Amino acid sequence: MNLLDRPPLLVCRDLRFAWNGLRDVIALPRLEVRRDERVFIHGPSGSGKSTLLSLITGMITPRIGNITLLGKPLSHLPATRRDRLRADHIGYIFQQFNLLPYLDVVDNVLLSCAFSRRRHANASLAGSCRDEAERLLDALGLDGAALQRQRATELSVGQQQRVAAARALIGHPELIVADEPTSALDTDARDAFLDLLLAECARHHSGLLFVSHDLGLAKHFDRMVRLDAMPQTAAA
Repeated sequence: MNLLDRPPLLVCRDLRFAWNGLRDVIALPRLEVRRDERVFIHGPSGSGKSTLLSLITGMITPRIGNITLLGKPLSHLPATRRDRLRADHIGYIFQQFNLLPYLDVVDNVLLSCAFSRRRHANASLAGSCRDEAERLLDALGLDGAALQRQRATELSVGQQQRVAAARALIGHPELIVADEPTSALDTDARDAFLDLLLAECARHHSGLLFVSHDLGLAKHFDRMVRLDAMPQTAAA
């Protein structure tokens, strides 16, 4: 089946969002993402890239517009159901990582399985969740039992970023969203990271939304979406 013939995994229509009732920071007429599709999002600072990811993951809701994920009206669900949908079906690589400092590397990755029985079951298909966490960490260059037992605060920024990626990937979520996931990596680590991310998404037919300022990475994606900064006017 051609990629464009597949039903959308994610549909966003007529999205508008304003922080604290001030001017809109994002106005997006339409965005669709299909299974297996890789979408690169870029734009200047202040164009709403991180806000868009927060909307898509149900962490905030639009002022106007609709978001549908896997056929469910994400933007109109109560907060508890949005949280469940996100935990089960979305892997989020946060720009600030959001690792728990008192947990070691493997246990940080396993948080996704702790919050979702569905992802726990998926991660256990070839053994155990811990086996799958260690496989992902090995593939990301965080190999070795001693390293994987370290707490998140003992890692470099680049290492923390790769732990955050493994946590997002574990359990085969249908949609991966990544907010500047290569910003702390050197060129070699960036390329290895991107190869693994794309391979894991392809392996499990996950859609990928990837935000980055690095336009040199756009060639690895199926298409590119540009967000422009909104004019300095009040929300309608």
